[in-house]
Amino acid sequence: MSDSIIALDGERANMAGLRALATGAAANVVVIAALVLLPLFVTGSWSYALGLCFANSIGVLSVSALVRYGGEVSIGHSFFAAIGAYSVAIIEARLGLPLLVSLPVAVIAGVLFGILFAWPSRRISGIYLAVSTMALALALPEIIISGDRWTGGFEGLYVSKPVIPGIAIELQRYYVPLAALAAVVYVLSRLRQSRQGRALLLARSHPAAADAFGTRRSWARVSIMGISGGIAAVSGAMLAFASSAVSPTGYTFWSSVFLLVGSVVSFYGLSLTRALIGGAFLTLAPQLLSGSGAWIPVFYGLALIAVVLSGHFAPKLAAMATQRRGKR
Repeated sequence: MSDSIIALDGERANMAGLRALATGAAANVVVIAALVLLPLFVTGSWSYALGLCFANSIGVLSVSALVRYGGEVSIGHSFFAAIGAYSVAIIEARLGLPLLVSLPVAVIAGVLFGILFAWPSRRISGIYLAVSTMALALALPEIIISGDRWTGGFEGLYVSKPVIPGIAIELQRYYVPLAALAAVVYVLSRLRQSRQGRALLLARSHPAAADAFGTRRSWARVSIMGISGGIAAVSGAMLAFASSAVSPTGYTFWSSVFLLVGSVVSFYGLSLTRALIGGAFLTLAPQLLSGSGAWIPVFYGLALIAVVLSGHFAPKLAAMATQRRGKR
């Protein structure tokens, strides 16, 4: 009798998981369809801003993936974004090759640099790891400027080659980042359902159990930092393409802080809608507040506090409402 009850509970859990996946996939399709049609109803400036929003959403996903699968916080992800951006810009400037060729190179470079950073720091965690990633962000502008022969120094480099010749570059700067965002969300959803993704989650939450199953926490930390670095490189590449230029001012310590803020605003979610919320907070909120002048930082900070507090109290309020319904 007990075995049949356990089997029934497992079957119900599987059905609930499948229903949740189907609902999430349907929601993603609806959101993507709406975004595909959106350029028909918005002006050129908003189309440009939305392209940057999609690129920033990918950066938010890179930080959220590190938090979700590694349990760690990074304040230096602008370093990996710059790796992707400058890979695309340098390949176009030096070799004349478009984004379709340079993007895989940027992703590989982001993964490799993520692994190279994670391997010596695999034994540290918490605030110590966050400070070490902050060192990357602080050193990044000087590294870019000192390598001016390749990076263009203060002036930076331009990214002007279209992905598909014959199509207006303005439309491509909207649709290419959108396609990249959809692809990253899909890859993360597949990772969540894969054996490797479950192993990473097990190593984060139960290191001893993971070791018993042959998954070492040090391996998991290096792996997720590589994955996160690759996603951040995609974000940097899309930022370079959407904005048509790269420069040291676009990849500073504050850029890393804003990516972390966007991840907090999205509640570290890995879904399309959560990523768009974080990207919109980074890209569109300052544009909407542009008429406020010196009050922009104040409104921006108040909006961030409101979002964080809502994320803290919303689950408690929902639980209280559920308890009241149960009593009734």
